[in-house]
Amino acid sequence: MVTTQNNAVLDNELPDMETVMPRLTAEVDAAGAALIADVAKWASTLPDADSEVGNARWQHALGTALQVAELHLDAESVAAALLHGVSLEEPLPVAEPVLALARGVAKMDAVGQLIAGNEGERRDGHSQVESLRQMLLAMVEDVRVVLIKLAERAYTLRVLTQSDDEAARHQVAREVRELFAPLANRLGVWQIKWEMEDLSYRILEPDNYKRIARLLDEKRLDRERYIADVVDILQKELAAAGIAAEVTGRPKHIVSIINKMNRKRLAFEQLYDIRAVRILVPELKDCYTALGMIHHLWQPISGEFDDYIANPKSNDYRSLHTGVIGPENKALEVQIRTFDMHRHAELGVAAHWRYKEGATKATGAEDRIAWLRQILQWKDEVADGRELAELFKNELFQDRIYVLTPQGRVIDLAAGASPVDFAYHVHSDLGHRCRGAKVDGVIVPLNTPLKNGQRVEILTVKQGAPSRDWLNPALGYLVTPRARAKVRHWFRYQHFEENVAQGRDILDREVRRLGVSDVNLDKLAVKLGEPKGDEFLAAIGRGDISARQLVDAIQTQMAPQPVLEPVKRGPRPAAKSSGHDILIEGVDNLPVTLARCCQPAPPAAIVGYATQGRGVTIHRRDCPNMLRVEGERKARLLAASWGEESERFVCEIAVEAFDRHGLLRDISDIFTKEHMPVIRVNTDTAEGMATMHFHLHFTSLQQLNRALARIKRLSNVVNAARVN
Repeated sequence: MVTTQNNAVLDNELPDMETVMPRLTAEVDAAGAALIADVAKWASTLPDADSEVGNARWQHALGTALQVAELHLDAESVAAALLHGVSLEEPLPVAEPVLALARGVAKMDAVGQLIAGNEGERRDGHSQVESLRQMLLAMVEDVRVVLIKLAERAYTLRVLTQSDDEAARHQVAREVRELFAPLANRLGVWQIKWEMEDLSYRILEPDNYKRIARLLDEKRLDRERYIADVVDILQKELAAAGIAAEVTGRPKHIVSIINKMNRKRLAFEQLYDIRAVRILVPELKDCYTALGMIHHLWQPISGEFDDYIANPKSNDYRSLHTGVIGPENKALEVQIRTFDMHRHAELGVAAHWRYKEGATKATGAEDRIAWLRQILQWKDEVADGRELAELFKNELFQDRIYVLTPQGRVIDLAAGASPVDFAYHVHSDLGHRCRGAKVDGVIVPLNTPLKNGQRVEILTVKQGAPSRDWLNPALGYLVTPRARAKVRHWFRYQHFEENVAQGRDILDREVRRLGVSDVNLDKLAVKLGEPKGDEFLAAIGRGDISARQLVDAIQTQMAPQPVLEPVKRGPRPAAKSSGHDILIEGVDNLPVTLARCCQPAPPAAIVGYATQGRGVTIHRRDCPNMLRVEGERKARLLAASWGEESERFVCEIAVEAFDRHGLLRDISDIFTKEHMPVIRVNTDTAEGMATMHFHLHFTSLQQLNRALARIKRLSNVVNAARVN
């Protein structure tokens, strides 16, 4: 039995407002219904435009609002969903709480830019951190923002299953599978989570999806007959025990089947829980009564019992799961929970957010978004937007374990966390002074993975500092991004005075080289997204700001330079250099080379410089060497541009990583998939660190940025960047 939620409107099913309004206002009071009606009446009259998936803006907003209503959210949430695609910059005739929600949903767009690693638009670290911070603030201030965005993405994915736009289908499906489905899972909104996973898998891996669906369909009639018999038996037994229970067959989701097959390395025929039932009971005690009755009826399967009531999942999911040998000697899965547990399992945090008269935020909702508040607290301990984004993504995906302090306090950690992770979670100072650990009274190595229920005691020294070995992922000392960020933060701010002095020397050297007489340090710091004063100089001295970034920022402060006026000559055919088509006015049959000082590449504006005996050298127009050209040398400047037929360009990429087996192969695979031929490779390994320099061809900056982003996501890679 495979089911998919599909109650919201699709492109070809848009009913009139008289049909839609009862569905939008079914579970709100009269005032809420009036609010939704007013917003719908106003928004439906706005000029229409196509949404990102090709349907009309109002059509998309209406479908999203219906999806939000299915989550049983309040009137303000439904009204905010109706504002999808509306410009929120100018004053609007809409209640401020609704506008605040809609603006919060708009801030969720930062997720796609930061988490998916979209490098198409380069952004400095400060703006990335601020963008993600604004998004997290919107989420923790009102979790309805997240729920509306999840509803919108689910509806978008449903529309795309009917679309012929393959690129849009794959882009949204990847975004949903990598981010929004895990986010729905973390917030416990399984109603949306399962639909997102199934639909995205159906788009991204259609062959495997159809194969499993076909296998399920082949035995559907036999399975439905079997489940009907089991339901009949259980209803009679529960009624005899005086329990007013509801027993149903439990639908199996294709992605959950595929995940279990992969996780347990089983064939489809070996899965025991293709046949599954769910029992809903009124009270908690009835859950265990029903469990005992089932184990009395049928033999339990060893190792297939989970008590998520006594030990809830990290998203607060609670239920009893058991596997038994049922009728006809066939394996059967049974889930047992109360009606209230079932409502929370399906709606998750949404179940806490029905605003009624006099209602306030429920503690359950606050607990489920506490991890978002933690990430906001860690913001000051990370270097840039990529690191903050990685914190968010790791917190989203990781399973959790629960261990105890010596005093009995429960600590929630990522699965596989070490005693060092535990120490930093308790307090940064405890982590810095950590030198050993006892687990359940036994001294263990600091890189020992912790397990559920263990009692952990940290052995410390009076004065201590973290070890650089802890940052080596191959050694296993640190698993959680939070602890790694704290260690990096400690090392970053050591030797502060020396870093300030070194930074001042570097800044003075670059200022003299550029011939600048007056530089405003505060403006430079703001431009580079760094604190002002000595903190800015220390960042330069530590290497957080590269020489190239510093030079670019200084040049933007320089007095406006005279516009380079190349000598105008008659047009000539395109000159070529190393396979590059470059148009140079007035030049024919002269050798053309690309300058090493600025390494020009499309689409940067360029200028030619006629050398003595070496032909024409191509520079970037903003190259410091060209900006200093004066007097008679200006006559050597030649107007140049990239030809329309340019195909390949050459650049050098540097990769730093903790050395591991297969690293070079993995990087080479990325270049192969991106169709970027490698000219030569230089590698150097010292003290466990590998430095690799690749000289290769590329066809566009988008292609180069995409390859760099993929390399940075490889295991053990510290940094990957274009040289100069």
